[in-house]
Amino acid sequence: MPLKEILVVLDSADHCDARLKLAVELAARHGADLAGLYVVTHQFYVPARDDAGETGEKVRAMFEAVGAAAGVATRWIGVESNVVGVSAAEIVNLHAHYFDLVIVGQDLPEGKESILPQGLPERVIIGSGRPVLIVPYAGEHGRAWERIMVAWKGGRESTRAMADALPLLKKADDVCVLEIDPGKGEEHCGERLRGYLAAHGIGTRGKSVAATEIGIGNILLNRIAVEGSTLLVMGGYAPMRLGSPALGEVARHILKHMTVPVLMSH
Repeated sequence: MPLKEILVVLDSADHCDARLKLAVELAARHGADLAGLYVVTHQFYVPARDDAGETGEKVRAMFEAVGAAAGVATRWIGVESNVVGVSAAEIVNLHAHYFDLVIVGQDLPEGKESILPQGLPERVIIGSGRPVLIVPYAGEHGRAWERIMVAWKGGRESTRAMADALPLLKKADDVCVLEIDPGKGEEHCGERLRGYLAAHGIGTRGKSVAATEIGIGNILLNRIAVEGSTLLVMGGYAPMRLGSPALGEVARHILKHMTVPVLMSH
């Protein structure tokens, strides 16, 4: 399915402009409309800010100006919720139902201020039902679609992420399918995936690496650097913990230490 409707979640953090730039570039490349979502929740979840409305208007002006300069059709969604018990993630997930892709920022490190709460990427990945593109809080990530790495392990989450990423993979300059330590009976999974992608007109390279004591998350980050990848596609495995789904260790490690944008689906 082509990308026609993209949602980018905006805030007033210092690196929001880089996230917006990537969102606009993707929308322009795919001929998609772009919506900007700015959420202010009740102070029970986010400390009250007297300038929230004024700041939102500045973010809106930046959003509309950058979109217009790129010739991208934009629309603004401003939500100010005064209802106790409604979180930013719930609002984002509600709007995400009507978009092909949701773009959010990586959690900021301690000491950095944002109107968006910690843990938002994880809650959107699990709860939105949509592919989520998480953009690192540091660095510039224009043209992130050029060299894509697909972290592949046969299963529902990896399959969903790969299928969600097809519009990006079709326009990529280079696609690397990476398997980590395939077990017995899994030796040909990567080759089968490459055959499937070839049927969609997507040429790929295959890589298989052994698991080591540094952990799968660090292996992925290392291979991204070695291969020069500009975007990672991976499944967001989320087992039940204390009655609620939570992302697994590898996904959480990537979200914390990511160096390139990551498209993750649950």
